[in-house]
Amino acid sequence: MAGYLTTHVLDTAQGCPAEGIKIALYRVSGSTHSKIAEAVTNADGRTDAPILPAADFKTGIYELVFYAGDYLRAQGQTDDPLFLDQVPIRFGMAEDDHYHVPLLLSPYGMSTYRGS
Repeated sequence: MAGYLTTHVLDTAQGCPAEGIKIALYRVSGSTHSKIAEAVTNADGRTDAPILPAADFKTGIYELVFYAGDYLRAQGQTDDPLFLDQVPIRFGMAEDDHYHVPLLLSPYGMSTYRGS
């Protein structure tokens, strides 16, 4: 099985998928970040295709940056600055496998896990 990476965002405060969140994927090597992909979540809170498809997959250290600020403002957050705006998640992929890294988001908290 060729490795690949998927992600999605769930709005845990409203109990629904988070549509319209921009996500950037970076490959990390030491202090260097190289942007390799960008996507926006659809109505299901997912990207339309794997953010890192099998053809581009390599093991290593990666970082997903979720640009949650615009979404949270659209949901009525008025704090200035927002508690959560850009949410980075750095993780490693050590095997040629499917990795799924979701973001569970609310205005004042977030969590993630390795999904399936």
